[in-house]
This record gives sequence, C-alpha cells and structure tokens, in this order.
Amino acid sequence: MIQPPKDLRRSEKLDAFDRLLTMMDELRLNCPWDKKQTIESIRHLTIEEVYELSDAIIEQDLEEVKKEMGDIMLHLVFYARIASEIEAFDIADVIDQLIEKMVRRHPHVYGDVEAQDEEAVKKNWEQIKLQEGKKDKRVLEGVPSSLPAMTKAVRIQSKARGVGFDWDNKDQVWEKVHEELEEFKAAKTPEHQEEEFGDLLFSLINYARFVDIDPEQALEKTNKKFIYRFNYLEEEAKKDGKALGKMTLEEMDAYWNAAKGKN
Repeated sequence: MIQPPKDLRRSEKLDAFDRLLTMMDELRLNCPWDKKQTIESIRHLTIEEVYELSDAIIEQDLEEVKKEMGDIMLHLVFYARIASEIEAFDIADVIDQLIEKMVRRHPHVYGDVEAQDEEAVKKNWEQIKLQEGKKDKRVLEGVPSSLPAMTKAVRIQSKARGVGFDWDNKDQVWEKVHEELEEFKAAKTPEHQEEEFGDLLFSLINYARFVDIDPEQALEKTNKKFIYRFNYLEEEAKKDGKALGKMTLEEMDAYWNAAKGKN
C-alpha cells in the first residue's frame, strides 16, 4: 500500500477539530436556541445546508464551498453531541464506524483484493454492501426514499450495475432512449403519457451515466443559464420601456438571442 505524504498541518487540523467539539459543548450548555434543538429539529436545516453546498460547487466558488462545508460539519458534530446526551453514540463512535466501513469496502487498499479500475472498485463496493447487515438485504434497499427523483434514478441504476444488471455499452442505451421516445409519442391518455415520459427520463438518465454526465448537475446548470437569459430579457426590455406581457414572442426572442451571446 502506498503511504500518504506526511501532513505538515496534522496537529493544526486536530486542534481545530478539538476546538469545534469544545465550542459545540459550550453552545449546548449556554445558548438557549442550541439547548432546545433535537436531532429531528435540525434535520431540515441540514438538508438546506447540503443544497447550499451543492450550489457553491456548481458555481465553482471554492470560498463558498469552504463556508458551506463548515456549516455541514457543525451539524454533524451537533447530531453527535445530542446523541451522546442520551448515551446513543458520540462523535468518536461515528468516526470509528466510518473508518471500519471504509477499510472493509476497500479490500484493494487494505486487503489482498485486486481492482484495476474505477468500475471494479464500484462493483466490489456494491457487493460488499450486500454482505453487510441483515442477510436478506435487497440490492436497492440502501437508496433513500426521500432522494430527489433524478438522483434516485442514478443511484438505482448504479446499484443494479454493481450486481451485473446493466447494458454493455452506451449505444444500446441510446437505442433504448429512442425506443422510449417513440412510445411516449404514441401514448394517448394522460396517464399513459406520464408513464412513458417517466420511462424516457429514466433512459436518458441511464445514458448520462454511461457518458459520465451527472444529470442533476447538468439540469441545474441549464436552469441557471435559463434564469440568467430570462433575467437579461426582462431587464433589457424594461430599459426599452417594454412590458413582457405585451411583447410578441419574436420581440422576446431578440433579447433572448442577445443574452445567449453573453452566456
């Protein structure tokens, strides 16, 4: 196993984490708001922080990434502190369990298993996960039900691939996309159209996975692009004394195309 380079700031990092733990203890004892919180009460705040981190990553704003990572780290320490008060677990238990899991799921690093590429690593990971916990654990059981549908589709497909249930190449997936598109076009009732549209989206997400595109990130970038261009259209039209509701599509298209030249 290749040894990592010596970390010249290791002691500083440990001191920083110790200060965070001390601060969490102080907040829990002395701040009226922090004293009131439960694991359940801060759940929605954690979800919000994760989305804020996601936004910062998409914007490639590393200073904001650092800030949002800090917020999430605070939440993780907060959960552990609350759990320690009811003697469920503490932050050391969390970290120890994590390390044990990572060692177990990286036998190509900490054992004698060989993995020549990323695909082999992912396949081993999914197979090891199936061996953990209860004996009758299902392949898709670990996919959180509350995930956004697009992200959930990616996780479902990745887990199925981990046990060998997948297409051989992207051309086969692209054929499936065309097949689903034709079925969607042929659907007659609203219910059938909804079903076929879902199948079409699922197949497109599958193709994105084959060409290493994160569909959630790709769509979010398109959302941001649309917002920028629409805001440009609205602002420039206003400067020219025009109201969007009274403009023709051709007039709006002229501003839209101007925005495309800028973004």
